[in-house]
Amino acid sequence: MKSVLIGFVRFYQAAVSPYLPNACRYTPTCSQYAIEAIRKHGAIRGGWLGLKRISRCHPWGGHGYDPVP
Repeated sequence: MKSVLIGFVRFYQAAVSPYLPNACRYTPTCSQYAIEAIRKHGAIRGGWLGLKRISRCHPWGGHGYDPVP
């Protein structure tokens, strides 16, 4: 299951992300954060952490260095 989720994120990075403006407010980027979270915490918890991070990435959200817990 972890491989499938990481595959979806890698697909996004390769096929979708190049056509969007570079607007990530955090370091590491949201997609890289999701991959690290899935590898470290597993598919369910890591996927949840990735979704939470993506939901915080908006103009009124935070910014800066935000490592995977």
